[in-house]
Amino acid sequence: MISWMQRHNKYLVWTIWVATIAFIGAGFVGWGSYDFGAKAGSVAKVGDIEIKQSKLNMAYSNLYNRYNQMFKGQFDEKKAKELGLVQQAFSMIETQAKLLNYAQDLGVIISDEELAAALESIKGFQNKEGVFDKNAYKMYLQSQRLSAKRFEETLREELTISKLLKLLNVPSLPLEEASVGAALNVSDTIKYRILSPNDINVTMDETKLKAYWEAHKDSYKTPETYTLAIVWTDTSDTPVSEDELKAFYETNSFNYTDAEGKQLDFDAAKAQLTQDLKLKKSKKAAQKAYIAYKKGKRKSDEELTLPVGDTTLSPDLWSEIKERSEGDVIKPKVVGKRYATVKIVTITAPKTMSFEEAKPLVSAAYMAQAKTDALFNLAEETLKTIEENNETQTQTVSLKQQETLNGLNRQESVNFLQKLFTSLKEKGMITVANKVVVYAITEQTILPADNNQTELVRQTVNTTKPRVFETNLIKILDTKYPTEVYMGGLTK
Repeated sequence: MISWMQRHNKYLVWTIWVATIAFIGAGFVGWGSYDFGAKAGSVAKVGDIEIKQSKLNMAYSNLYNRYNQMFKGQFDEKKAKELGLVQQAFSMIETQAKLLNYAQDLGVIISDEELAAALESIKGFQNKEGVFDKNAYKMYLQSQRLSAKRFEETLREELTISKLLKLLNVPSLPLEEASVGAALNVSDTIKYRILSPNDINVTMDETKLKAYWEAHKDSYKTPETYTLAIVWTDTSDTPVSEDELKAFYETNSFNYTDAEGKQLDFDAAKAQLTQDLKLKKSKKAAQKAYIAYKKGKRKSDEELTLPVGDTTLSPDLWSEIKERSEGDVIKPKVVGKRYATVKIVTITAPKTMSFEEAKPLVSAAYMAQAKTDALFNLAEETLKTIEENNETQTQTVSLKQQETLNGLNRQESVNFLQKLFTSLKEKGMITVANKVVVYAITEQTILPADNNQTELVRQTVNTTKPRVFETNLIKILDTKYPTEVYMGGLTK
């Protein structure tokens, strides 16, 4: 969802203020304003419209709120910076400004009566009887540090954009419905042959394998490795009594549950309780061993050279090791049923493998590529004679009826048909899973449409058309109303 928003936020601009209103109704969730710079005033100019810092603050706050809801309250400023929230907020209001410029040129306005009606319809500003409550409105403005004038200007702009887009929206036309309907009702008779890896035979060629390695050797590196001196503190001999276990269970019983989340009784949890209590009681001994080792009063138990993430150590310990330097000694961490005090002796950076080191990996990749190349070469040769070849099959197919092709399963057939009916080629090759379908269309007809499909076509056109129109409208407005940015960090 988040990646989709980042890709399409430019075209979500006319929903941002509607979303703001939704948040008001949800209970005045707010995060204040963002400090975009020391000086007040405008941060940019789009066409004839100045973008005020207060407006950018409001857009940022609203966008932050939306992400925070998706992250279930776990969103913060660090994540906001990682996702470029400032740039997203500016992109939205920049596009909004372009639309407002266009509305201004066309003479689209919102009357005071329309504005008042919209304001009074916001549920967050209504009492239990559904009547506009001035006090609720004032409380919201105070919580967001907004003036009524600023908020109502923003609402008027959102209403202006909505009106503009409604005026520009044209319902589906008969020709459009006929065109889309024809595409859905096309029926093709095809000759085809399905090719799979079983149709080819590839042998290993040492010379070609070395050439492949030379071309891709930078992709084959040894893992980063750490030489670590480890002091182990075992817990197996740490005594625990039955009474201690019961007391420990009473305090921590909520931590012991089965796969379905149901709390375990004492007997069912006893084995894990015993291990956990032994670890708790041995913690002081592990800390003493750490201090003694760090002062040079004891030696390490062993020295290991391990690749990053090796399961000999815990993920938690590796996480800390990766952030430390050579010579650092890390405080005791639990590893299985014991504690490990670790000193980083040396860190060995990844290096390119020799051919012999990389050969098992390279061989697998080379054979996969060689099989793919051989399969497509065979498909290209098959395509040349597909219409005359007696080995090919003939079948009539359509999107409407969703036939299953001989030689393909149901899902593979659906994938093939979707690609076939969006292709402009009368014959060609279509990849489905690990297979290649070589086809030639020998006949094409238009099936009759039923009443249900006519309505579906109309809905499809009415859904797709505005999306395509808005995308192209924004491209035109980008050229018509240039942006002048007054401060850094607003654009990528």
